[in-house]
Parts: sequence; C-alpha cells; structure tokens
Amino acid sequence: MLTAADQYRLTSEWLARAHPVPERAHAEWSHQAVALLPLGTSFAAVRLSGALVHAALGCEEASRVAFALRERLQGPVIHDHRTAGPTYYVLIQWHAGLVWDYGDTAPCLYGDTYLGVPRLDRVEPPGTYWVVPPRYDGDLCTPQLVRELVDAGRPQPAPDEPE
Repeated sequence: MLTAADQYRLTSEWLARAHPVPERAHAEWSHQAVALLPLGTSFAAVRLSGALVHAALGCEEASRVAFALRERLQGPVIHDHRTAGPTYYVLIQWHAGLVWDYGDTAPCLYGDTYLGVPRLDRVEPPGTYWVVPPRYDGDLCTPQLVRELVDAGRPQPAPDEPE
C-alpha cells in the first residue's frame, strides 16, 4: 500500500510529465507554487466561469462549492481568481478537447495553451489553488460529468409566452 507521501510524489510526477522538461515544473512549484504546464498531451482543461459553476451548484460559499465539485465531477479542479471574477479549470482527457462543443460558454483548452497548475498542497487562497486536487496519477474528470455541470449552470431560455 502506498503512503500519502508516495501518492503525493507519484501524482506530482504525473503532473510534471505534462511539461517538456518535468524538472522545470518541479522548480516552478518549489519557487512559485504554480507551474505553467502545456495542455493537450497529458490532459486538457475546461474553463468555467464562477457564475456558471455557482449557478449549477446553487451556492457560492467556497467550502460548499469544493464539496459539490468533488461529488459531481469526481476529479481535479483548479480555481483562479481573475479580474473578471473566479474561474475554474476542470482537468479532462486531452483528446476530449478535439470534440468538445461548448464554445465560449465552457471552452476546452488544449494545443498551444498553458495552464497555471498549483503545487498539490496548495488547496486554498490566495492565488491559484486546487479546489479538488488529483488523487492519483492520471486522475481526470469524465467529460460527461463536466457536460452535465455546464448544462445545469447555463441560463435556460424563457418559456414561450401564451398568446
């Protein structure tokens, strides 16, 4: 059985392998707590606005959001607070981005895109942090669960008014 330290090391190594020079990712985590990792080979990321996530979950309080995302997505989620508000990045299989069809509502980032990925023990603000850290090497969210969350958070069209 793996110890928590072994699991942390293996999961960190898996994330670092997304970088062309994994040692560089480890150095960035050591110095800045966040490493810029390219998307599209090990994993992709679906960018979700805070408004969409909060609408889908029916809450905005950080601990309730974290619990709900853990339950609903069953995989890793990163939080970043941008000038436009909170943003969540859901990690999924890299090839899912090739057929992802949610456009600007929930774009799938891959290809020539880099994502700021926090060190595994960075699980609260300030800065970029894991809302739901990966639990093991290769831990990713299932695209269907992400689709269901996006569908739940998108504004629904108003029903037609009777004439």
